[in-house]
Amino acid sequence: MTTSRPQPKPGILDIAAYVPGKSTAKGPKVHKLSSNESPIGSSQKAIEAYRAAAGALELYPDGAATQLRNAIAGRFGLKPESIVCGAGSDELLQLIAHAYLSPGDEAIYSQYGFLVYPIAIQSNGATPVVAPERDFLADVDAILARVTARTKIVFLANPNNPTGRYLPFSEVKRLHSGLPAHVLLVLDAAYAEYVRRNDYEAGIELVATSENVVMTRTYSKIFGLAALRLGWAYCPAHVADVLNRVRGPFNISAPAIAAGVAAIADQEFVERAVTHNEQWLPWMSKELSALGLDVIPSVGNFVLVQFPANDKQHAHAADAFLQEHGFLVRRMDAYGLPNALRITIGTEEANQGLVACLKAFLT
Repeated sequence: MTTSRPQPKPGILDIAAYVPGKSTAKGPKVHKLSSNESPIGSSQKAIEAYRAAAGALELYPDGAATQLRNAIAGRFGLKPESIVCGAGSDELLQLIAHAYLSPGDEAIYSQYGFLVYPIAIQSNGATPVVAPERDFLADVDAILARVTARTKIVFLANPNNPTGRYLPFSEVKRLHSGLPAHVLLVLDAAYAEYVRRNDYEAGIELVATSENVVMTRTYSKIFGLAALRLGWAYCPAHVADVLNRVRGPFNISAPAIAAGVAAIADQEFVERAVTHNEQWLPWMSKELSALGLDVIPSVGNFVLVQFPANDKQHAHAADAFLQEHGFLVRRMDAYGLPNALRITIGTEEANQGLVACLKAFLT
């Protein structure tokens, strides 16, 4: 068939474009609680390293991000050659899909999994397969029941965004043991540093002992470097080799590398971020529950909140009210949760202000 203009590959126009959290609202002061960003800013050491790197912007960065991979490896006791760095973990998820999915293949993710997964799957001509969750938690049996001969990847966000729930390591291992050897299990551990549970493991152990597991991590959350777009993947050697063949030759900027090296070494900053979250996550959950809202238990730096099923107190009305008063949160329509909002744990002022605003809305 002749067309009057270039056409994309089949299926591309069926993809629902990713829409990030809002950044602007009315009011003299805006509290952005829509993108799970750091409420305590960034490591001062990372900022200083970034500024120092600005003195050599005419030079290409190290295409292998050697210093960054060595710093990450040293922090977690890993092999640098098993680490691949990217422009945020989003790029790494896309690279994995690009390298391992073809038309006719299938990839599985859970019902309320990160919206980047279906985008990555469909953009490579593969078919997304959704496994239903149980009480907003990934269901291992439901995932395994959907594995076929066409399945090539299983994406699992653990902890999950936007629900904030997590699978204990025993369940992740059960999932892995039930997968055929040719299926790649991708553990998206973007929020791993926030979890303080004895039964949780981000995936390092499973990657180290398997040939078909990859763990992705990000600098955007607890390290407070979302503007730099920086992430990394820990992979079996053969997967690292594949990703290094398909990634861009200079996919991370020199200032981002410098800031990443400094940030991973600044554990005092990380502990401050954890302490802040451990103080305000339970406070926010308790206060919102006291307003009669249904708060999903979370181990991340956010809460998923379900609103009453009536037009006056619906999540859309709550979102509009919050915006009018300078509070930006995330609507969940794209996840099939039109009556829910995801709320980032913010500063003390933002947290207390948001609760007061919602109290006024609900009364």
